Amino acid sequence: MESIKDKVAIIGMGASQSFGELWGKDIDDLIVEAATEAVADAGVSLKDIQAGWSGSAFAGGGISLSTPLQLQFIPVTRIENAAATGADAIRSAAFALLSKLYDIVIAVGFEKMRDRTQRRGGGESGTDEVHSVYGDGVSDPERYAMTAIRYFHQYGLSPDEGKRMLAMIASKNRFNGARNPRAMFQEEVSVEDIMNAPSIAGPLGLYDCSVASDGAVAAVLCRTEDARAYRKNYVTIKGMGTCTGPGMGKSDTKYDFTHWEETERAARQAYEQAGIKNPREELDMVEVHDCFSIAEAIAIESLGLCEKGTVMRDIEAGTFTLEGDLPVNASGGLLSFGHPIGASGVRGIYEIYKQIQGKAESPARQLKNVRMGLSHSQGGHPGRFQCSVTIIGAP
Repeated sequence: MESIKDKVAIIGMGASQSFGELWGKDIDDLIVEAATEAVADAGVSLKDIQAGWSGSAFAGGGISLSTPLQLQFIPVTRIENAAATGADAIRSAAFALLSKLYDIVIAVGFEKMRDRTQRRGGGESGTDEVHSVYGDGVSDPERYAMTAIRYFHQYGLSPDEGKRMLAMIASKNRFNGARNPRAMFQEEVSVEDIMNAPSIAGPLGLYDCSVASDGAVAAVLCRTEDARAYRKNYVTIKGMGTCTGPGMGKSDTKYDFTHWEETERAARQAYEQAGIKNPREELDMVEVHDCFSIAEAIAIESLGLCEKGTVMRDIEAGTFTLEGDLPVNASGGLLSFGHPIGASGVRGIYEIYKQIQGKAESPARQLKNVRMGLSHSQGGHPGRFQCSVTIIGAP
């Protein structure tokens, strides 16, 4: 199988000016903000774009992108793959460039979650099988609470030890988000305050859970051979992995909640394409799908960044902080940005793109010598995942 490594370049990226409860803006406003920044960053205009990919879990077809940007009769395809939607839009755009049908394209992930009437964290109505133990309609916080409890039990953590581990993850991400002017939440929260916060489900408290939010992120791409015509400091896609499981884990009484095979397999694909043998040593930063604090812990292990059951050692050692050996969620993650489903996967890529260029929004958050990073996005819930892993780096 041929590798995609260094064959497609990202020459421009942009994001909505903020993420959160953006009642004063509609989805068109957010798309325009992100795309306008992206094309300006690439040094092109929307008239140069030959095809587009619209990444949204809830918007309509390609017209949802074409109308606000006034794209003139070019093909626009809508992608939907749960929380992996945005990354999948970039993946599809990259493959189209490799076909050489187009020379320059745009992919935009976006969502206006706060305008929706449904509650965040509910089950997938109409798609859930009935489990023999916990039945139907279990919420996302409950599923991830079960994951946390199982993890604590399997690896010998007391409830207090487990809650402290999760609180350290959440506190780290809120610390980073406090230094990101686009984040929804921009204040630090101490480990103690997180541990003492009201419970949402089992060991998961208020600060362990991401919330629904609004936002958009755009990327302009071309083949790497053409990238220098637009800018010098472009980045290239090193590897992309996508995996969708059979979705029956939650109906299997033997399902192991403590590792995620979809993430492992997607990472394996991306590492092979990128030629990565030791991700912990070769990656400079990682953005993972921290919809809940326990999700970050298990994602780190499932990506092969540490041995299973040992993530707490690295958390306590500060390995994943801004000053650590491998910063994780330097952006602040979903725990700081909230989760606009279609945008989240592209937002992780945006963070790495800016860090490689040395253009993180705040100097306090700019990492040193970033050459390559990994963005992980995962939709669904334990036992029913679709995962995307994207590795980008300097050419």
